[in-house]
Amino acid sequence: MFPEIPRRTTGTTIPTRHGPLPATLYHPPGRPGGAYVNAHGGGFVLGKPDMDDALCRFLAEHTGVVVVNVDYVLAPGHRFPAPCEQLYDAAVWAAEPEREWAGLGVCVGGQSAGGSLAAAAARLALRAGGPDLALQVLHYPPLDLATPARDKPVPPGTRPMLRPWMSEVFDTAYVPDPARRRDPLVSPAWGADVEDLTGIAPAVVITAEQDLLRAEAVTYAARLAEVGALVDHHDVPGVDHGYDQTGASPGLVHAAYSYLAGKVSDAVSA
Repeated sequence: MFPEIPRRTTGTTIPTRHGPLPATLYHPPGRPGGAYVNAHGGGFVLGKPDMDDALCRFLAEHTGVVVVNVDYVLAPGHRFPAPCEQLYDAAVWAAEPEREWAGLGVCVGGQSAGGSLAAAAARLALRAGGPDLALQVLHYPPLDLATPARDKPVPPGTRPMLRPWMSEVFDTAYVPDPARRRDPLVSPAWGADVEDLTGIAPAVVITAEQDLLRAEAVTYAARLAEVGALVDHHDVPGVDHGYDQTGASPGLVHAAYSYLAGKVSDAVSA
């Protein structure tokens, strides 16, 4: 998608507490205006960074940021909290003073499972007192693994692509112990999570209207709004989970990516 946008990339390796983290840097056409650390989807067990190649090229081209597209460790070989701690460590790396974009805004974001990891990385930054993230982007994320998928509300008039059995397979691989799925880094939208979010990175929450995971993202958006951390909640109409990866029209994807690029540009230039 978007063949008109060139792929300007270099590779790097980021040191993390869970070992070296390979990453692809997507460079903008001019001087970097900040950084966006990106995590792909795949239910915590599947996927690869190239899934998000079109998004990374789009963001680098239209926002001027360097997109740091990370190849984080996957379950079941590396279960919670390894992936979200790796993403947080990547955000720390991106905010270090020796980076080419030093002193400019650093964002963290992801799609599906990557959105969950981005939410966790923002929570870890809040707990640690840094880095100071300009934005967290949660793109159709799973944010409540404590509630069984079979008990989640189905959007009216839809048959969501994400089946309950699929969620159970992914969730079990990532966090085998159901009790541990209540951890705020796993299920920030779970009703019993009352951790104070004051001071957390500003957030953009993007949902898909027909997604089984939509309700929990809406719930978390409301929690973020309570502490003044919600920049916007944007619902993409008429689409399901992973719409930009599963055949949605290029025009619809372009509109969604343009919306996201605008929010990233606003955040890093603030």
